[in-house]
Amino acid sequence: MIGNGIWMVSRAIEWFFQIPADMPATGEPNGHLIRDVGFAYVVFGFALNWCALQLKDRRPVFLLVSFFMILHALGHAVEIFVGLLPASHWWIDFPLVLFPGLILGLLAIPRVWVSLLGDNNPGGKMDTLL
Repeated sequence: MIGNGIWMVSRAIEWFFQIPADMPATGEPNGHLIRDVGFAYVVFGFALNWCALQLKDRRPVFLLVSFFMILHALGHAVEIFVGLLPASHWWIDFPLVLFPGLILGLLAIPRVWVSLLGDNNPGGKMDTLL
């Protein structure tokens, strides 16, 4: 996320035409919007790295980043489903948009979260976050 965000911020129009995602199918490039989204990707990338250092205590940050990625993936899926993007985007968008949204969404489910962290402390801090 950080690398992609830096690329978006530093070379917005180049990013639009060179990322292997058929961006021209979405319309004309908007450098300002690309840079804005790039800044979000940089922040979210650092947030996920920060969460990884002590995931159990950073669930709220993880959930916020996950919420963005889930909504981003849903937005792409809806655009493909209603025909705003060609059906080829199911495969084009899967590795960098749909799959990350799915994985982060699954990891955000309380039962999955608790099972991965092995929180066996009933009534403990983890329960207040769920």
